[in-house]
Amino acid sequence: MTLKNDIDFEKSKRISIHSERIIGKVLNNSDDPTFIFFAGIHGNEKAGVHAAKRVLKKMEEVRGTLKGNVYFIYGNKKALDLEVRYLQVDLNRIWNIERINKVKEKIDENNPEEIEQFEIYSVVKEIIIKHQGTKYFIDLHTTSSPTQPFITISDSLNNRKFSSYFSVPVILGLEEYLNGPLLTFMNEYGYISLGFEAGEHFSEVSIDNCEAFIWLALYYGKCLKKKEIDNFDHFDQKLNQLLENKDFYQIDFRYSIQKNENFAMVSGFRNFDQIDRDELLAYSDGKEIRAQSKGLIFMPLYQKLGEDGFFIIHKISKKWLKLSAALRKYNAHHLLRILPGIQRHPDNPFTLIVNPTVAKFMAKEIFHLFGYRQRVLTGKNYHFIKRDRKITPFP
Repeated sequence: MTLKNDIDFEKSKRISIHSERIIGKVLNNSDDPTFIFFAGIHGNEKAGVHAAKRVLKKMEEVRGTLKGNVYFIYGNKKALDLEVRYLQVDLNRIWNIERINKVKEKIDENNPEEIEQFEIYSVVKEIIIKHQGTKYFIDLHTTSSPTQPFITISDSLNNRKFSSYFSVPVILGLEEYLNGPLLTFMNEYGYISLGFEAGEHFSEVSIDNCEAFIWLALYYGKCLKKKEIDNFDHFDQKLNQLLENKDFYQIDFRYSIQKNENFAMVSGFRNFDQIDRDELLAYSDGKEIRAQSKGLIFMPLYQKLGEDGFFIIHKISKKWLKLSAALRKYNAHHLLRILPGIQRHPDNPFTLIVNPTVAKFMAKEIFHLFGYRQRVLTGKNYHFIKRDRKITPFP
């Protein structure tokens, strides 16, 4: 698939990468809400960087009325400079406590993403220590195919609540299929964390959508009032007129691209397109890949780098969301521990150890209801990880 306006966009919007990690910041009171926006965690996704610079220029006019603190942070600076997704490893797939402890002890100077990770981690930790109020972490992205904007979240009730303010589709369960996203790592320490996918990589509209989302986030976070945001109605309508879709969706399937696999998506798919069972979706080393189930296509890959060929999703009913919220609000997840084959992890209060032989009657969807979204196979048992967390000390 050919990306529209690829060359023109690159010539007119080339980024000058500075040595500083922070693109810009506007600070007020340490006890007010703090927003941390990441832009360019993938080096070929630059719309967020351009939007951040636009917003920073305009924020000089509202600095005096801002009730909060705002940071914009570069993601993969070296990849941004070279206009590639990443250099050695995907910077948005290496965030876990083991990797953090490793880079804190010693950085592999031959791995550029480890250097980037350590710099981001250091800045984030400094921000967390400096500011006492509620913190919001938002990662700005774009996709390799045309799409309406959407939000991805780890399925905590805090994330659900904040994402529901936007007239944007919300995708749950991505952390079950991806290892090491930055926002999943932040969510594990209790912070509200949202990913915003603004549109296609090389589109001016994607910059506009990122800018609109930033302003709306600051409004919904009660940092600014409507009257303090120039053209607020324009930004609000910018997303509303495109979407008219505030539904929540769940991922059912991910096609994982293996090392050295020659993967090619069939052209023409867009996010949220309806697909039928057995429909031809892609080719792997020349062999057909067909849909294993009916659903909606999500994030079809139309670029060279990437490990996710496509996802299949379905819409979640409002009744399911309400039931799930009620069970979690009243801590009904404790009931799971009295069932045979299920026990709490001795070292991690947010993890259940499930023996699939004994607890074979427990479908994955039941754990989802109680807020256990991520399932990890460890030995012969599954570990189900709870998404709802109180703020815990950042490592």
